Formats: sequence, structure tokens, C-alpha cells
Amino acid sequence: MLYLLLSFVIKLISYIPFSILYIISNCLYTIVYNLFRYRRKLVRKNLIESFPQKSTKEIISIETKFYQHFCDLILETIKLYTISPKDIKLHMKFKNVEDIKVSQRSGKSIALFLGHYGNWEWISSLPIWLDSNIIGAQIYHELRNKTLDQLMLTIRGRMGSSNIEMRKTARFVNTQANLGNVCTIGFIADQSPTKKDAKHFLHFLNHTTPVLVGTEKIIKRYDYEPWFVKVTRKKRGFYEAEFIKMHENAQNLDDYKLTSIYYDLLEEMICMCPELYLWTHNRFKHAKYNT
Repeated sequence: MLYLLLSFVIKLISYIPFSILYIISNCLYTIVYNLFRYRRKLVRKNLIESFPQKSTKEIISIETKFYQHFCDLILETIKLYTISPKDIKLHMKFKNVEDIKVSQRSGKSIALFLGHYGNWEWISSLPIWLDSNIIGAQIYHELRNKTLDQLMLTIRGRMGSSNIEMRKTARFVNTQANLGNVCTIGFIADQSPTKKDAKHFLHFLNHTTPVLVGTEKIIKRYDYEPWFVKVTRKKRGFYEAEFIKMHENAQNLDDYKLTSIYYDLLEEMICMCPELYLWTHNRFKHAKYNT
């Protein structure tokens, strides 16, 4: 019952035109940032530690722009519930997608390294740009709230992408390999591992931080091609995702080198437009701040 009610409300909101949706977002920003002050201490801490060279004025500017984008992101994600494939293609474009298709047509599966940057939810629309025989999937972390988790799975799967819970990744990849299927799988790889799983550390945004290395292991074991997804926001509600090949032969790289390349590219992207990164995420909870 709760799912049906929430689904009905989300569906109604999703039909609102973008022009009005962003007016609502402006109001939501005032509530989230000024009234509830949602995670402001964490966001300020993350920004100060990540950009020690920036002045307080610059930090506050990034902070306010981030919350404006954050509110846009919430409503843009809701919009995905009913938006048509034709319309999402206008708002979320992909650059170098033909290069991806060339590899797929030669039988190579693709691993996409994503970050919590820009509008990563809209990247789930990639399957409508690819050949119909390609298996499209995205790895996700199950939400604690079962109703919200079910709703997000519906939203994320509307454009043909399968949702694979993180703990089932290896089984899914192995099954597809045994079936001989060509896949394109998106990995949001910038999440913080649990303390017990913090085995490898890298320098990232002025922190020595533990990183997940499972994506690299899968790429090497199953000979996937690694591509980084560089996202830019052209204007409000319009994004472009550019595919950048990370290495010609990842299997020949030393352990953790591919993960290091990913974090270098991610940091470069974040520094170009820091307000588009998800600063409310406690990414550095197990990291050491490099003073």
C-alpha cells in the first residue's frame, strides 16, 4: 500500500514540465539548505578538507551551488519515472558512444567507471543508445527502506537497464560470461568500503582514502574494456556523458593501477566543477585528511 501511494505521488510530480519543476527545486533548496540545514556540517567539512587552497568565500559558493544542484537532482530523478526515451535523449546525451558500439560488436564487454557526479541516475538511459542485443546493467547498493528501494529499481530500469545488487555482481557477470553475452555494466566505484574491507588506499581530494577494487578485479578476470564516464552539465537539466577509454589492455596493468587511473580522472572532473559532486556522501569516513 505504501509503495502504491508513494508511486502515485512520484508519478504525479514526474509529469510536471521541466520549467515548473525547477521553480519547485528553487523552493526545495531554501527548505533543504536554509531551514533543515541537511548535512551542512558534513558538506562544509568535506569541501574544506578537499580544497584547502580555497577561501571561505569560495567554499561557501561551491556549497550553495551544490545544494542547488542536489535539489535539481532529486526532481530530475523523479522525472525519470515517466519521461519518454525521446525526451531523455535530448536531456542526457552520450559522446563517443559509437566507439563503445564498435567494441561491443567485436564481442567485447564494457565496464563503465562512474562517480556520484552530475546526474548519474540519467546515465541509466544508455541502453536506448546501444544495439538491442547488448545486455545493459548497473550495480547498485540496496537501500534500507524497502519501499524506496523498490521504487528506485523501477525508475532506474525504465530505459532497459538491469539493476544488479552489489553483492550479486560476481554471480551476474559470471553467468553472462558463461552465456556468451556482451554486456555494458556501470559501476559507481567511488563509494567508501567498510572499515574491515579497507584494504587499499589512494590519494583522492587531499585525503588518503580506502577505495573499492572489485570493479578492477572483475575487469581483469573477465577481460572487460574499462571506460571512464566524464560528465558535464551543459545547462540546467542538460548533461553530456563522454566515454574515455582508460587503457587498451587492462589485464597487463599492475594491481590497483586501473583503480588509480579512475580516481585520477574522477578528481580531475570534480575539480573542474566541484558543485556537481555528491558532497553529502560521507566518502571520507575512513580516510586520513592530509593536512
